[in-house]
Amino acid sequence: MLSSLLNRLPLGNSAPLLDESTRNWILDTYQWAVNEFDLAVFKQDTQLILPINKFYPGTVSSIEEMAQSVFDNTLTYAGMSNWPIRLVSPSQFVQKQMPKLEFVNGMRGNEAKVINNDFSQNNSGEILVSYNPQQINQPQDLVASFAQVFSSILIAQRGVLPPGGEKFIPQAIDLLACFMGFGVMFANTAYQFKGGCGSCYNKHANREVALPEQEMVYCLAVFSVLKTIPKKEVSYYLKSHLRSDFNKAYKELTKSSGSDQLENIKRLTTH
Repeated sequence: MLSSLLNRLPLGNSAPLLDESTRNWILDTYQWAVNEFDLAVFKQDTQLILPINKFYPGTVSSIEEMAQSVFDNTLTYAGMSNWPIRLVSPSQFVQKQMPKLEFVNGMRGNEAKVINNDFSQNNSGEILVSYNPQQINQPQDLVASFAQVFSSILIAQRGVLPPGGEKFIPQAIDLLACFMGFGVMFANTAYQFKGGCGSCYNKHANREVALPEQEMVYCLAVFSVLKTIPKKEVSYYLKSHLRSDFNKAYKELTKSSGSDQLENIKRLTTH
């Protein structure tokens, strides 16, 4: 009886990584990102940003230098180095209304020209960004936190809501950061294991999370497929417990049938 029962059971886990509505939202939101946030920059300049010295080189001698170095590199990889965004220390940060900017030749990339004629609420005309000093010893959280801020600024300046509307803006911020190349950092920092040693865990150093691990891994897999990055070159840099989910998502997205949504995005990003 047992052997006959086993023969009728499917081999392996054939269930999709995510439910259909979540997959559809992710693909719809990628389509939104492609349409609204500079497809040419995604095709020509966007890289998979990895937690290695190649992307964040150099040595620093203080918390302030570390924060500034990570900020500068992350802003460049986001394609926003032309923006009037300035890093200030937590003690200097004052929340002000964001100036409304105008753009020529797109919002991101070296060709983008950013025009600021709005000095009514922000005398400096700058967008101020600060950092969490407790993230200095968790650099992937620091990178992801900066990328989240830049992504939120992009969405606010573009003024076009993501699929699902305003209530999905936090999730769209995380996805847009992945679209800009920071998906590995976001997947690795989506959940922080508290571990067995209380002194090793600092909840105040963790970033804010809108998309949990599996959703973030799926977003990363979409990015990797669109950029034709071999899965081994991505999974190597993921936390070990994320690799099987990433490989599963990558396989789902690359199987011959594909989805109409994904195929439409691929046509845009590869031609």
